[in-house]
Amino acid sequence: MLETVTPSRRTMLKSMLVLPAIAAVPALASCANNAGSSDSGVLNVGQISDSIAFFPLFVAEQEGFFTAEGVTMGERPRLGTGAKVAAALKSGSIDLGAGVITDAFNLYKIDDDAKLVSGLVTEYYVDVVVGNNFDGPSADAPLEERIEALVGKQIGITGPGSGTEALMTYLFKKIGKNAQTDSTMVNIGSAATAAIGALTAGRVDALCFFQPIGQQVETAGEGSIYISPTRGDVETLRSPIHGAVFSTGAQIEAKQDLVDGFNRALDKSLALIQDDPEKARTLLGEYLKDTQPETVDALVALLPKEIATSTKVTEESYKVASAFHTDSGLVDEAPDYAGFVLKTSQA
Repeated sequence: MLETVTPSRRTMLKSMLVLPAIAAVPALASCANNAGSSDSGVLNVGQISDSIAFFPLFVAEQEGFFTAEGVTMGERPRLGTGAKVAAALKSGSIDLGAGVITDAFNLYKIDDDAKLVSGLVTEYYVDVVVGNNFDGPSADAPLEERIEALVGKQIGITGPGSGTEALMTYLFKKIGKNAQTDSTMVNIGSAATAAIGALTAGRVDALCFFQPIGQQVETAGEGSIYISPTRGDVETLRSPIHGAVFSTGAQIEAKQDLVDGFNRALDKSLALIQDDPEKARTLLGEYLKDTQPETVDALVALLPKEIATSTKVTEESYKVASAFHTDSGLVDEAPDYAGFVLKTSQA
């Protein structure tokens, strides 16, 4: 069931973004400690979903890069939202969280020991997607006109405080509007089937969702990508660090060697994706199983631009991401690059 979020409800949700998620998993919280509670010889990584950002982790598993770097990987649960990833980190049930930098900033709000560990994607890989019956200017119209067409509409997002909501907040602010009051945000969760079903059934007018949702909609002939930062539609949102791995300093220190090996393995994955498109195409087809070949082809064409070339996070890409979050009001002040990005992950 889709959840429509009113402004008052949204205020309550945002003010309680991460801590209720922790309370919602008492089995995890019972073993809570910032240094982690999992097997000392195993690295447990939780991620939001199977979006394109986490493809490098799949590549490292399939190609044996983690094993080659001496890293034994535990379970890699798909937790659905950044708040649940943060909850699992705080409980110690996972050592690293894979999400978007919005999630890392949200964790920092409640734990100033939060650290950015790895860069995965250096483009904002969230698209605004509309159905075939959407009433608005074409996708090549000026950006402001396309944003204006979304005013008053029902827009599907993964959830409050997410990178999907963040993009809508940022875009509406560009035209002097408030996405939370001048449109209706509908929480769908991270499942692709639920998102696409809501759009095609007309329960939402548009989706603001991570890749490959837009590509899947286009392949199925059910709609089109209307606004895409990756495509270059948003001039002020070019090449930010977006997909990322994060944790806390205490958890990293407890498994420093494994974390270092994890990043070395991911660097091998990123190099493969950049340098061997044929192999990347094969692996992406396996990662996105049951996805139409045309969708996979569309994504492969995007990978060289948006997948990071290294897990190291440049200060420039961090500044773009920080400006996005402060401009959209998601954070009052972004943490300092030197203190927030893990020393070994700084470029």
